[in-house]
Amino acid sequence: MRPWMAMLACALSVPATAAFGMALKSHDMADGGALSTQQVYTDCNGDNVSPTLSWSGAPAGSKSFAVTLYDPDAKPAGWWHWIAFDIPANVTSLPRNAGVAGNSGLPPTAIQGANDFSQNAYGGACPPQGSGAHHYQFTIWALDTASLPFDAGVTGVAIGPYLQQHALDKATLTAVYQR
Repeated sequence: MRPWMAMLACALSVPATAAFGMALKSHDMADGGALSTQQVYTDCNGDNVSPTLSWSGAPAGSKSFAVTLYDPDAKPAGWWHWIAFDIPANVTSLPRNAGVAGNSGLPPTAIQGANDFSQNAYGGACPPQGSGAHHYQFTIWALDTASLPFDAGVTGVAIGPYLQQHALDKATLTAVYQR
């Protein structure tokens, strides 16, 4: 693994609740709990539906939010399952299936980047059979900019450092899944 990729993976895997004041919750999963088949990718016999997400405690000065879903356990360098950004600062939740292709579940200004399935949508859990438990990190990022300088072609590897640089705060909810 390249050193910068290892640093990014490490930075993304640090639970935000330990160092920051934001909180992230879901009606569809608990922090440390298992994902249901609803949040599992269709190729792994799931419904591929993004969970409800709600957040609180964003700092004053937050101009937008981004949501990412990252699996640090995927070999060789992690796997980006979902990237959504340019979510307005007055939004504090996303409904179930907000990550559907075409952005119909997101606020009108929001953009979904390209996940590692090469889709501009939520891509659920789908670890290799027998690879053990994978940790799926849903992170909400409170950003100091209203609009990111990216379009729908941005990947997790490209946007990750920008999110780190412009985060005023973040919170992570981690769920587990294995096949």
